[in-house]
Amino acid sequence: MANPSRLRAAALTTGAVLLAALLAGCGDGAGNGDPTAQKLDWKDCPAPSAAEGGGSSPSPLPDGTQWQCATMKAPVDWSRPKGDTLDIALIRARASGDPSRRIGSLIFNFGGPGGSGVTTLPAFGQDYATLNTRYDLVSFDPRGVGRSGPVECESDAQLDQYFQQDATPDDKAEQKQLVDRTKEFNANCEKHSGKMLPHVRTTDAARDMDLMRQVLGDDKLHYFGISYGTELGGVYAHLFPGHVGRAVLDAVVDPTKDPAQSALGQAQGFQLALDNFAADCTSKTEECPIGDTPQDVKDRIAKLLADLEKKPIPGAFPRQLTQTAATNGIAQALYSKDFWEYLTEGLQQAYEGDGKILMLLSDSMNGRSENGEYSNIAAANIAINCADEKQRYTADEVRQRLPQFRAASPLFGDYLAWGMLSCTDWAVPGAADHPDVSAPGAAPILVVGNTGDPATPYEGARKMVDALGKGVGVELTYKGQGHGAYDSKNKCVQSAVNGYLLDGKVPKAGTVCS
Repeated sequence: MANPSRLRAAALTTGAVLLAALLAGCGDGAGNGDPTAQKLDWKDCPAPSAAEGGGSSPSPLPDGTQWQCATMKAPVDWSRPKGDTLDIALIRARASGDPSRRIGSLIFNFGGPGGSGVTTLPAFGQDYATLNTRYDLVSFDPRGVGRSGPVECESDAQLDQYFQQDATPDDKAEQKQLVDRTKEFNANCEKHSGKMLPHVRTTDAARDMDLMRQVLGDDKLHYFGISYGTELGGVYAHLFPGHVGRAVLDAVVDPTKDPAQSALGQAQGFQLALDNFAADCTSKTEECPIGDTPQDVKDRIAKLLADLEKKPIPGAFPRQLTQTAATNGIAQALYSKDFWEYLTEGLQQAYEGDGKILMLLSDSMNGRSENGEYSNIAAANIAINCADEKQRYTADEVRQRLPQFRAASPLFGDYLAWGMLSCTDWAVPGAADHPDVSAPGAAPILVVGNTGDPATPYEGARKMVDALGKGVGVELTYKGQGHGAYDSKNKCVQSAVNGYLLDGKVPKAGTVCS
């Protein structure tokens, strides 16, 4: 959720990298001919940049495998492949098993859009140890993100104010404030990054991945896309069906929906996750500290948010926990069942007047570190979405849709509806109504949907399978909670995914794991 009023398909892992730490305490250059002929200079990885989220250089994997980083040159404008170039930051861990059994590189995108793969992959690399036996694990900062020509919009102080604004206006005066502040943010993006804004579309990132495939020396692109990474993977398959190797799409974006339909689907998805959280807390043998029944839990949360709109409470000093920040924090905790304990504790404390945990949850979603610096996930998220999405909504259109959104989610409905203003007055026109992922002739793509996913509702997996085309998409269902399936560590899911990526065994379509 890089926008304060729009929950996007941000990968769980992107926020989780920062969440753990918080709760614990474009350069352009001249083109130089054929970009596929370049040689990558792999070196020890530096500490992440501020735009990547900051922190320390990545630690080796448990088996001692070191992370290596390199920079790939890609055309800024793919319609002028010999023009100015852009640095694309890469990271890898070499395959740990028998070199004779190495398959190639497995490229990851963890979502957002706007998440840094260079910081996320090493944070969760041990989760992919089995895949690392036969693949080099590779990820990257997509164009506009992290070290790859990062889109820049506002200062840290301006972002603090931006994320505290009232994202659910109740009258025309508040609506005008939201519209004006959104226009200001978008104008600042154009001011600071205007040259990059036309060149951060998902189609551009997909072309970067095909260049990456060639530079890494692979005949086929082996790929693991999560959340928005599933959209990127689908677009890649559409553009380069003959280059698709073994690919997995997990936590699947519905490619058939426009932004309004996607936002409505997310309202339903986050409401389902909230319902499941409330039922889980009150079903345990010990007393649920935040309510006696599932409805009581949700009623108390609704009252808290209503009270915060009138009077914020202390958050992470010196900032106050506003209604917007609290809603954002609650949403972040619903991305994973592992976060539910933080949500319970955060709500307990907020009811007693202490909003720190909910504020830190919100910060992790927005890319704010404890030293007050922001990564560029907010700017990149909005820039990529607005470059992709043709639709531009008005305040009148949002008001007309509010009843539908409120019916979908009393808690998140207004928040997600007003978020549709994100791309209004954006400097660059959007590319299409929705992404084209049709990929006739591509190799099988394993599409994994989670029935309890809040950010990319389960129904999107079937829509992706259908859109990829007959004989391409293979659906696998996980009956679980949280955003994504593989990182739930469910043995059935991991066995199916590993079996395909490592041995080429395509699971039977319609396989269900629980």
